Amino acid sequence: MSQERAFVLGGGIVGACCALALLRRGFDVTLVEKDRPGYGATFGNSASIGLASVPPLGMPGMMRDVPKMLLDPMHPLVIRLGFLGRSLPWLMRFRDALAPARVEAIAGARAALLSRAGTEYESLLAEIGRPDLISTTGLIQAYQSTEAFRNAKGGLDLRRRHGIEVVELLGPALHELEPALSDRVVAGAYFPIVQTVVNPLHLTEAIVDTFRQRGGRLLTETVTGFETGPAGVTRIVTNAGRHDCDLVVVSAGAWSRDLVAMLGEAVNLIPERGYHVMIEDAPHLPKVPLVSGDHNVSVVTLNTGLRMTTMAELTAIDAPPDHPRAERIFRAAAGMLRGLEVHVASRWVGSRPSTPDSLPVIGRSKRHRNVIFAFGHGHLGVTFGAVTGTVVGTLARDETPNLDIAPYRPDRRFDGSHLAA
Repeated sequence: MSQERAFVLGGGIVGACCALALLRRGFDVTLVEKDRPGYGATFGNSASIGLASVPPLGMPGMMRDVPKMLLDPMHPLVIRLGFLGRSLPWLMRFRDALAPARVEAIAGARAALLSRAGTEYESLLAEIGRPDLISTTGLIQAYQSTEAFRNAKGGLDLRRRHGIEVVELLGPALHELEPALSDRVVAGAYFPIVQTVVNPLHLTEAIVDTFRQRGGRLLTETVTGFETGPAGVTRIVTNAGRHDCDLVVVSAGAWSRDLVAMLGEAVNLIPERGYHVMIEDAPHLPKVPLVSGDHNVSVVTLNTGLRMTTMAELTAIDAPPDHPRAERIFRAAAGMLRGLEVHVASRWVGSRPSTPDSLPVIGRSKRHRNVIFAFGHGHLGVTFGAVTGTVVGTLARDETPNLDIAPYRPDRRFDGSHLAA
């Protein structure tokens, strides 16, 4: 009896993990990626396995501050005017998801997935023989103003309510923990549980290399459509031909919305762009990854140097980048590190797949029984890669995952109403 043919669409970290998981479950697996694996949003990630990232993107009361945020040229939240029409349905659901009871429930759903994220990576890296790719470093949210630190209390308390250890520290204790911090940093919060990837691209490449060594195939093609029958999708159509299939996994990040539309379905997903720079000649490299609580900038030392990451820009995937704005924000945040000047070695922009309720889309298509969705991880694509792969492998064999995946189902309203009234 021949193996069932599974096609995973999208070669970022989530797609790579899904492909390897399906291979492990006995499928004949092909990974389809239009570019090189790991070169989309995964490439530009802040390299965090954000096990403390319980709070959603939107918090109660945020909407009253949005106009001020959008008018501030130094704020990392941006909505391009030409994208406003397309983003309006997303923004309406986002607004509805800010109700306190819904935020609490969404945080619980994120916490449930986060509780498995670290252990699944531990198993995956042991399997491929690369435990060196992730280490437990913790993470510091650093504040240069006491007002910004006070405003962060809601998010810190939300983490505590969902079992995350939070250590609040004042200046001297922070500097002892991370000597690269400047004297401008007056307070902060330390999350010991957070892990760091030595390099998100190298992690993805290691998983894809193992996948190929074990017989998985990689196709550099662009999906242009699907052929369907009574049992679901029968062929995947690409710019290079047609491929017979028995199972399809859609895990193409920000491009997933278009693939889902080709299947005759809809999800409330938009591209949310982030920016990063690699810094030349940084005099002090932090051992503990940092987040500027004043400017929403992540700073991490990779095996290739110092990376700064910022912005949540709602715009089309192919819109011209706004590197000058990003670099203004980077320069403002640089003061939290001793002697740091932003000498840019390289810059990057890419689109995250963002949902209004800050929850991923994981589950079977309602229209096509042999299609599984695995996308919409927002800022936590790298974090949720391994656990999503495990869930997809379980669903593919019609087994019940050992965590409740109802919060992430594709047919929800995307406003948290499926979790709390």
